[in-house]
Amino acid sequence: MQPSVSDFLVSRLREWGVERLYGYSGDGINGFMSALRRADGNPRLIQPRHEEVAAFMACGHAKFSDQVGVCVATSGPGAVHLLNGLYDARKDHMPAVAIVGQQARKSLGTDYQQELDLMALFKDVASEYVQMVTEPAQARHVIDQAMRIAIARRTVTCVILPNDVQDLPMEDPPREHGAVFSGVGYRFPQQLPEPADLDAAAEILNRGEKVAILAGAGVKHAVEELIRVADLTGAGIAKAILAKTMVPDDLPGVTGAIGLLGTEASDRMMKECDTLLMVGTRFPYVEFLPEPGQARAVQIDVMPEALGVRYPTEINLHGDAGATLAALAERLESKPNDKWRKKIQGWIDDWWEKTEARAATEAKPINPQLVFQSLSPRLPENVMIACDVGSATNWYARNLKIRQGMLGSVSGGLASMGNGVPYLIAAKFCHPDRPAIAMVGDGAMQMLGNNALITLAKYWQEWEDPRCIILVLNNHDLSQVTWEQRVMEGDPKFDTSQELPEFRYDQYAELLGLKGLTMREPDDIDRVWNEALTSDRPVVINAYTDSDIAPLPPHIEFEQAKSYLASMLKGDSSGLHNAKLSAKQLGRSLFKRNKK
Repeated sequence: MQPSVSDFLVSRLREWGVERLYGYSGDGINGFMSALRRADGNPRLIQPRHEEVAAFMACGHAKFSDQVGVCVATSGPGAVHLLNGLYDARKDHMPAVAIVGQQARKSLGTDYQQELDLMALFKDVASEYVQMVTEPAQARHVIDQAMRIAIARRTVTCVILPNDVQDLPMEDPPREHGAVFSGVGYRFPQQLPEPADLDAAAEILNRGEKVAILAGAGVKHAVEELIRVADLTGAGIAKAILAKTMVPDDLPGVTGAIGLLGTEASDRMMKECDTLLMVGTRFPYVEFLPEPGQARAVQIDVMPEALGVRYPTEINLHGDAGATLAALAERLESKPNDKWRKKIQGWIDDWWEKTEARAATEAKPINPQLVFQSLSPRLPENVMIACDVGSATNWYARNLKIRQGMLGSVSGGLASMGNGVPYLIAAKFCHPDRPAIAMVGDGAMQMLGNNALITLAKYWQEWEDPRCIILVLNNHDLSQVTWEQRVMEGDPKFDTSQELPEFRYDQYAELLGLKGLTMREPDDIDRVWNEALTSDRPVVINAYTDSDIAPLPPHIEFEQAKSYLASMLKGDSSGLHNAKLSAKQLGRSLFKRNKK
């Protein structure tokens, strides 16, 4: 039997090293699904309950494996459902390929059932490459281009397959004018800036007396080189949220996260530094960077469009982070005076004391900071962490002390709710021998997480290490947005938009054959973490936490304080309670500082 176009595409993905795809079937993609069946699990189709979950899993796959993530969906509604997860991949510069079905070629343009203009639909999210296969001889170079561009440019690409093309006999392109013969494979080059630019950057760093480094996701494979440069320059290292687990927190001079979710140590370092080195980051919040003119700045990035767009840098080094940092280190002079590094370390030590003090603030029923503070020393050595978007992101960024060997990620550029559990499942498929923890708010859990738990229940028994924990912060509130309404708009909590219904996540987990545990009061926290981390199956922790624990920013602007007070005066439904808690947190923080 002659292989079909779909058979060829499946085998070509295998040649590209694709071991699994995440997708959901439908009549618009049936021919491709038949080819996956004939492939007998090589590559393997992983079936989530929703196409959005599939796309999030493809992004998570790329983040936790450093390989391209592939998702599959049918035409029409299935294709539409992929978009959010694909935008997550695009905004975080993750390689992902979407394969979507389409109606038969002869019906296109007739407003046929489920017919959409998929070329237009995917043109933004897959702007680097989106193509429809209209005849068999085209299939070879379309899939090769989609894979190569996704990997090389760290972006999203899309292949559209009309359902009648999927089952046609595969044909190689003819050896004639106008035909294209493509091949498989891509190897990243080692990109280095010009020696003169490296010399100029080194001169700036050598002259700096108070050097600060801002590390982003681009340092993932350059941590050793980054630490070398930090030690030579006496610099402290602040981390953008996507770099949270890339640079260990127990190394000297690591100030932790930066920005609204960041630490006071990072904030103080940026306020006092005279030199800034930015590596692999597009951190967007300029109010947390040095004042323009305060610091001389150097930036390193493999993507030229990222250079010089966040801060007025003097020297922009276009190159691979690891190779560029190594070349830069050869030109740096070791600074004998470690006064600046010691000052930074004092801020760091003060910050970790402050997190303990804030976590000790009494709450009703549980302070969420205490849940994370209790987990931090219990984190397994090689744990994988998936954090969803919401108030959980604050405590992930601030209260967990990351050690070497841990992996983790959030939805950074898109900041989309719903990524946590799909990321977790994809991480476990990539590394079935490693434990994993997802941290999810009740809003994200009700939005997509509960759906994704069904997929977790379907597959977990095949993983070598069954430890897989979903922590749900159950506070009956879209609390991150509630605080944004207060601080950014000066509005009280809008109960109609913010309140969430009660849901027993622990009991739901038990219905699915998983383990459900509950934290109802502070005395439950340590016991539940210990039980969850030694369980023989995935665990869902239903943690009843206080939504009125304020995610205090590293520095409070006058306008923020003014808006917060205005929201209280307008009759916030929990105004007195959260005002008391905010005052307690600030009071404990100040007490720790004065005591020191």
